[in-house]
Amino acid sequence: MKRNTVQRQIILNAIKELASHPTAEEIYLHIAKNHPSISKATVYRNLASAADNGDILTIGAFDGAMRFDHNNHKHYHFICDKCKKIVDVPDFDIEAHLPSLNDLKIKTIQLTLRGLCKNCE
Repeated sequence: MKRNTVQRQIILNAIKELASHPTAEEIYLHIAKNHPSISKATVYRNLASAADNGDILTIGAFDGAMRFDHNNHKHYHFICDKCKKIVDVPDFDIEAHLPSLNDLKIKTIQLTLRGLCKNCE
């Protein structure tokens, strides 16, 4: 197996292991514990490539840092305004609730719900 393929798999595994919608820095720090030879540049480059290929999702920048999601199935996110925890929200047929957008064709919808989680209420 090529080195690049191994590094990419290590990075994808780290995103799944963290399962917290981690930042690139959090992913790098997680990997560096067991693979100190992988550079930050390698992590960033592989994250961009994996997102471009649809292997992972980028879910936007929250608190100044882009977040990544290993769950690339259609779903949305809830962010707690207090503890900043990001939680997956199952898909629902939002398109059925949108008014006619004339001749616009929706390709993707990124919906983020914000509020307080049960622990922070």
